[in-house]
Amino acid sequence: MQNNPNGPYDDVFKNLSKIVEDIVKNMPDAQNARIVGYTIITRNADSGDPEIFSPGMMDDDGGIPYEVMESDTEVFITAEMPADPKNAPWADIETNCVRIIVDKQTETIPLEHPVDRIHSYYRVHRGVMDITLKKEPMVNQ
Repeated sequence: MQNNPNGPYDDVFKNLSKIVEDIVKNMPDAQNARIVGYTIITRNADSGDPEIFSPGMMDDDGGIPYEVMESDTEVFITAEMPADPKNAPWADIETNCVRIIVDKQTETIPLEHPVDRIHSYYRVHRGVMDITLKKEPMVNQ
């Protein structure tokens, strides 16, 4: 199959997440199932080598790697924790940002929408921190 620089499959990739989400929602016992992140591996148009696209991923700047996804009512942040931290990782949830703290390393994630700190939470399990933030309702002005 010849590579096309105009990306003839771009529409398929754009709709893939929605298709998978619909499938998961229609599975038995999946009332609370959500798709938080996904990765698409495709061929690079220039070299033909595989290339990875992960929407919402931060650039690799040596900080704590994280991914941010949003729904209408919530913001989901998934962060990869170091293999052997000396202290338990934790998240400082503010209304306009989240700080992930692991030992002496801090990653600040600005939020585009204010969140309700009281109804937001995080958990760390098997080297991954999952943060669920409840968005504040928009007030019409």
